[in-house]
Amino acid sequence: MQMRAILERLIAFDTVSSRPNRALIDWVRDLLAGAGIESVLIPDEGGGKANLYATVGPEGAGVMLSGHTDVVPVEGQLWTRPPFALTEEAGRLYGRGTTDMKGFVACAIAAMLEAAQRPLKTPLHLALSYDEEVGCLGVGSLIDLLEGAPVRPAMCIVGEPTGMMVATGHKGKIALRATCTGREGHSALAPLALNALHLGADFLTALRGLQARLAESGLRDGDYDVPYTTVHVGKMNGGVQVNIVPNACVLDFEIRSLAEEDTAALINEMRALAEGIVAPLRAEFPEADIVVERLWDYPGLGTASDAGVVNFVKALTGANGTIKVAYGTEGGMFAQRLGIPTVICGPGSMAQGHKPDEFIAVEQLARCEAMLGALLDWLEVGL
Repeated sequence: MQMRAILERLIAFDTVSSRPNRALIDWVRDLLAGAGIESVLIPDEGGGKANLYATVGPEGAGVMLSGHTDVVPVEGQLWTRPPFALTEEAGRLYGRGTTDMKGFVACAIAAMLEAAQRPLKTPLHLALSYDEEVGCLGVGSLIDLLEGAPVRPAMCIVGEPTGMMVATGHKGKIALRATCTGREGHSALAPLALNALHLGADFLTALRGLQARLAESGLRDGDYDVPYTTVHVGKMNGGVQVNIVPNACVLDFEIRSLAEEDTAALINEMRALAEGIVAPLRAEFPEADIVVERLWDYPGLGTASDAGVVNFVKALTGANGTIKVAYGTEGGMFAQRLGIPTVICGPGSMAQGHKPDEFIAVEQLARCEAMLGALLDWLEVGL
């Protein structure tokens, strides 16, 4: 089955992260099985979602191609083309996930099918995960599987969109929540109550001050567009109606950290800032509090620019240099938890991802196919 036909089928599956991906995974499993390739499925507790891991070739370490099958929502976006149908216009293929990242997944599946027809001396592995878009939450069970395997892949290519450049790093992410507790009251007597939204606003201001310090005097890595660790508040909820002083407020925020950043120290500083806000209020309002909790996280990726996997993938693509990317991937988890040398290299640009009328250039897919064809040539010879 040709890559274009595979991509068309993948786009037709509505695999927004809030919905099951099992129909897509079952279709991929059956397609691979038709070529004699066995797959291992790792379902979630409900069975509606699953990871897939498949291998072609002899036993051994080999090379792993990794991608996620979920996509971001289309609701609220003004699409001029059907998001879950592939549309080709002027050298572009439109549809949700074409760039992020079913374009690469289609190329990887096509490479697996071709690999099954070749006398490989080194194996090729395919890892497909779910719930990457909501924090790399699904890939953990796949990593657990590989952690217990007798042999792990020797290297990994995560096919997130890089314009087919070789990316060696990305920042880590920690999602956090601050729960602010005040005292409710009638708004006509507002000064006699403790407004939790005000506590939240004070904490948000403190976080902005921390961000300003990180930007001015924190660690730097000039390979990133934003060369320092960032703190970002993405959501603030509280209150019932305007004539009630709210007793609760919740802020959801994140840290996107450079690999060298001491994030534990940053979180301790945030908790100290929170305590500094509420401590003076407790004499009058003993319940006053701001509790900072860690929700989930994934590590950054920091592969050395002269690592073997970097030089190998550069040779496959013809690239001269390397880059680092702003977004996160499962690559840091493969590197840190499993010790698998990892790079990010895939077709398309994230500038087209997560937007209405998402597209990938046909030329980018051709370059990805060429890279994977060169990889298969190497696997025939043996790494």
